[in-house]
Amino acid sequence: QVQVAESGGGLVQPGGSLRLSCAASGFTFSRYAMSWYRQAPGKERELVAAISTGANTNYAGSVKGRFTISRDNAKNTVYLQMNSLKPEDTAVYYCNAFSRILLREFDYWGQGTQVTVSS
Repeated sequence: QVQVAESGGGLVQPGGSLRLSCAASGFTFSRYAMSWYRQAPGKERELVAAISTGANTNYAGSVKGRFTISRDNAKNTVYLQMNSLKPEDTAVYYCNAFSRILLREFDYWGQGTQVTVSS
């Protein structure tokens, strides 16, 4: 059974830090690109950061230099370190696992974790 579970969200003051974790099971984690998305109220879901199977990373311009995505294949976990948080980072953060194997696409999502940046 596939499971993708985010944790680590919460309330933080502007300028603070949080580390999100996403634990995966039920599939071969190392074969999947992992991404973090977020969705703020009234807005569309947007890509925040992604890490390939080869650990290449990609970031949205709004978080570049503040957020860091990493993965630990031994623990089937992907992380998002968020520093210098701003109120506009407030959103539900979702973890995504994606792979294309033999022309089939596999796409798994977690339930999301709330991040609120406020004084």
